[in-house]
Amino acid sequence: MPKLTAAVDQFMATLDHPFKAEIEALRQALLALDPSIAEGIKWNAPSWRTSEYFATTHLRSKTGLGLILHLGAKARELPEGGLQITDPAGLLKWLGKDRAQVEFTSAVDFTAKLPALQAVLKGWIRHV
Repeated sequence: MPKLTAAVDQFMATLDHPFKAEIEALRQALLALDPSIAEGIKWNAPSWRTSEYFATTHLRSKTGLGLILHLGAKARELPEGGLQITDPAGLLKWLGKDRAQVEFTSAVDFTAKLPALQAVLKGWIRHV
């Protein structure tokens, strides 16, 4: 059973967002992905971490709901050629060498992309 935190529970209780159900499903999916993943509120949004925060919901996305993948708040040394993340479904829109975004345009789109997102995240957290 994933460990939900009171801070994120409180945030979600007052959140007014058209993708609230998908954000809740995202919480469950991320926490179930690996026992080292924890959640919290970072940058005024539900976020997930292992040793550093690596994923933050983008609640103001113009296309619906976004998830920003990053490697924490501080710049770090990257492997030659940047991050190598397996992404056969083409979910990642790279925003920089160490940041990418995944966008969901509808509840159906979220459900369809979730399995591929979980596979991408397994690769992503190896770099955190």
